[in-house]
Amino acid sequence: MKKKKVNLRDLKPNSEVQHTHNDGHNHGNGSAFKTYVPAIISFTMLIIGIGLDYFDVSFFKDWIRIAWYGIAYLPVGFPVVKEGWISIKKGDVFTEFFLMSIATIGAFVIGEYPEGVAVMLFYAVGELFQSAAVNRAKGNIKALLDVRPKEANVFREGDYKSVSPEVVNIGEKIQIRVGEKIPLDGILLSEKASLNTAALTGESKPDSIQKEAKVYAGSINLESVIEVEVTNKFEDSSIARILDLVQNATARKSKTELFIRQFARIYTPIVVFLAIGVTFIPYFFVDDYVFRDWLYRALIFLVISCPCALVISIPLGYFGGLGAASKNGILFKGASFLDAMTKINTLVMDKTGTVTKGVFKIKEVKAIGWNETEFMQYLMAMEEQSTHPIAKAILEYKAEGEDFEAQDVSEVAGKGLKGIVNGKTVLVGNKALMTANNINVPTETESIVESIVLVAIDNQFAGFVVIADELKEDAKETITNLHKVGIKNIMMLSGDKDSITQQVAKELNIENAKGGLLPEDKLNEVEILKKNPENKIAFIGDGINDAPVLAASNVGIAMGGLGSDVAIETADVIIQTDQPSKVVRAIKISRSTRKIVWQNIILAFGVKVIVLILGAGGLATMWEAVFADVGVALLAILNAVRLQRMSWDLAD
Repeated sequence: MKKKKVNLRDLKPNSEVQHTHNDGHNHGNGSAFKTYVPAIISFTMLIIGIGLDYFDVSFFKDWIRIAWYGIAYLPVGFPVVKEGWISIKKGDVFTEFFLMSIATIGAFVIGEYPEGVAVMLFYAVGELFQSAAVNRAKGNIKALLDVRPKEANVFREGDYKSVSPEVVNIGEKIQIRVGEKIPLDGILLSEKASLNTAALTGESKPDSIQKEAKVYAGSINLESVIEVEVTNKFEDSSIARILDLVQNATARKSKTELFIRQFARIYTPIVVFLAIGVTFIPYFFVDDYVFRDWLYRALIFLVISCPCALVISIPLGYFGGLGAASKNGILFKGASFLDAMTKINTLVMDKTGTVTKGVFKIKEVKAIGWNETEFMQYLMAMEEQSTHPIAKAILEYKAEGEDFEAQDVSEVAGKGLKGIVNGKTVLVGNKALMTANNINVPTETESIVESIVLVAIDNQFAGFVVIADELKEDAKETITNLHKVGIKNIMMLSGDKDSITQQVAKELNIENAKGGLLPEDKLNEVEILKKNPENKIAFIGDGINDAPVLAASNVGIAMGGLGSDVAIETADVIIQTDQPSKVVRAIKISRSTRKIVWQNIILAFGVKVIVLILGAGGLATMWEAVFADVGVALLAILNAVRLQRMSWDLAD
């Protein structure tokens, strides 16, 4: 899969959100006030006009009254009428701008000047609130744009020089002062560092790392000046990858969003023709037909029919879900995957790097006939000659005393190592190596399912070391909480030994587990599950070998911190913290988002249908019509904004 490059210079921190005639800019305080000036002018003139009408002031008659309300209408009405005209010229007639223009101009035609101004004023105010809510919903996502590093201190020609991160090459050394953002991905050269990774992972707790650990662009250096060797170019950095995902996520619509937009395009012209019918058809059936009365009812019908409550509140709900997920270190690649996550009933997961840390550690040391320290000195002397991950784990053991040195070390293919340490012949490897050299191995080692390193010194069995991958801290809690949220069918598929896979599954209370699988075997297992149409499958993985299964699943979830680029590119959802428990949170956010979206749909349709019927029967005025449109839109917005304030406590 070709990776899409992101030019971060094209991503503006204050990128605009346009919905209607209101520009929706992220204004400063001064320009924000200017945005509300037209509505304030119209409101002031409307209130004065209604007051003059109420007290029946003598001069406020005829053309003076018409002119007053006409001027009050222009600040809020002109932009809408203009937008409606532009849409008509483009061939898009039945828009909300057209509906509001016809309804309010029609009110002026029949002499209902205050109501014409009021309807357009409330519509404009509703649009302002909608725009503010959209910007608020985008806040968590747009905040990522502000973590883009602006410069890098790179070591060149014997000194550190400040340059753009885009011109720094792989392998160069950069310096990051306290409080500065790390501009590029790299390897820590300093002894240790404390980093704030909240922008990348959603975790506020500082991350303490040691020399040679990976560091990611966008992290903030907290304690002391550090040096980093660059491993990725700027456009390939972790922050660029996140920004790319976020930008694309807002463009991928859910099926519900697409349906509502298509529905609005059909529903709006139908209502327009119904309004025409409401105006003229009663002429043939009603004895006391009055054109002005039926036109008024039709105008109410048009105001109520405006679909903006649906068209804005539904995408806003999904936007809120995407933003809330991003705030929690979970990146959905689109609203469609928020929907898909709500339907998941089967979860398949990888083992290494997903529920385990993917790092080997010594679990047990047992020396026979030797003290542990001396036994480990012999073993470590041999393992220094090996590059195997297990050797690395053994060399992390802290042994007191001077280091031993191994000589004449040779590798016995598929069995282990043979060499001389302190004049003694040392064998380090598996049971096959011991058997080949006629060394008796205790039967207790046969019941150990983890990786085991056997050691013989001078043809005598000297002991063994058990090496195991550690479970992640939240692995057990994840399985428990998945059951709580209704995911009963959980399966583990691993390329590791089946015995180890079964033991890990037992620890986690996973009943269905298979080990020793190749990538194609994992894919086959998922394809078997997919044959049952009732199974909606999510797969969690982190390695290159997981990419085919991630692509085949209904929802592919990748671990974004330790995960491979291929897995991250293929997946639909990225867990930035590498915590499996975030999957439960992703499910909860998805379900809450869908719940709020459907609440908004039912609210908008329900109120509109009721007021449409009342309006056609002459029982509703323009004021009820305004509530059915703008009022419902505002209620839907407030409902959607709740997503930003919710706490998805995993213990709930």
